[in-house]
Amino acid sequence: MNTEWDALPDTIRTFMTALDARDDDRALDLFTADAVVTDEGHDHAGRDAISAWLAASVSGSEYTFTSEFTGATATGDTVDVGQHLQGDFPGGVADLHYRFVLDGALISRLVIEP
Repeated sequence: MNTEWDALPDTIRTFMTALDARDDDRALDLFTADAVVTDEGHDHAGRDAISAWLAASVSGSEYTFTSEFTGATATGDTVDVGQHLQGDFPGGVADLHYRFVLDGALISRLVIEP
């Protein structure tokens, strides 16, 4: 089912907004203790590893970019959010999917891929 930004779960909107603001602490608070994030083919399991990933890839990024919500689909407990990024990173443009699995009001799994 196609989902508009305003219809996304609060947790997902808050996470995506925290990423844009480069607010690692706010983003980290949205994960379960045993959550797993997969980004660029690497798993980051648990809050400590996710905190390190956020620090390196979000607030510690050497690149500047803008992101734009391009749509979302929801199936069961999985929500796939599309983002279009433009910036000074190699290639300059990227379309990414953020696939969230929620456990109640928290994120238990996040996969980021093209």
